Amino acid sequence: MAATSPPPTLTAERILQATEEVLRRHGPAKATVVDVARALGVSHGSVYRHFRTKAALREAVTKRWLDRTSLVLSVIVADDRPPKERLRDWLWALFDAKRRKAGDDPELFATYMVLADESGPAVTEHIDDLTGQLAEILRDGAGTGAFTVADPAAAARVVFQATGRFHDPGYAREWVRPEAEADFASLVDLLLRGLSSP
Repeated sequence: MAATSPPPTLTAERILQATEEVLRRHGPAKATVVDVARALGVSHGSVYRHFRTKAALREAVTKRWLDRTSLVLSVIVADDRPPKERLRDWLWALFDAKRRKAGDDPELFATYMVLADESGPAVTEHIDDLTGQLAEILRDGAGTGAFTVADPAAAARVVFQATGRFHDPGYAREWVRPEAEADFASLVDLLLRGLSSP
C-alpha cells in the first residue's frame, strides 16, 4: 500500500493565495474566513493562527496585490540606465500594470478596489513606496544634471499626482479609451521637459 504524503504546511502565503481565489469567486461582501479555510482543507482556527482577524487577512491580501506592482517598478529604479529613460519606463510600467490588473481580471480588480478602500495603511504604504521610488530616480537625475529639481521627494509627489488619472483605480474606465495611450505619452513628454528645464 502506497504511503500518502502529508498535506503541505499551512503558511501565510498559501492562505493569501487561497483568499485571492475565494475573493475572485465570491467577491468581498460574501467571502469569509470559513470559505478560505474550506478551500485549504483546514479549520478556520488554523487561518486565524496566521491572521488574527478577517480585517487583518483582507489587509494582507490587499498589500500582497499592491506589492506586485511595487516589485516590478523597483527593478526599473535599480537599473543603471539614464534617469530620463528610467523615469519614462517607470511611468509607463505603472500605467501598464494598472491597466492589466483592470483588464485581465475585472472581477478581482473590482474586489481590490473595495478592499483598498478598507485598507488605509496598505494603500498609504503603497503610495509612499511608489513616490519613494520616483524620488530615487529624480535624485539620480538631479545628481547627473538630467533633472533640475531642488527637492526630489516633493517633485516625486507632484509627478505622482499629475499622472494620477493613469494609475488611480478610480479612473480605470478611462484607460481603455482609444486616446488614452496618446494622452499619457503627451503627459510624460511634458513632465520630462519640465523636469529637465533649467
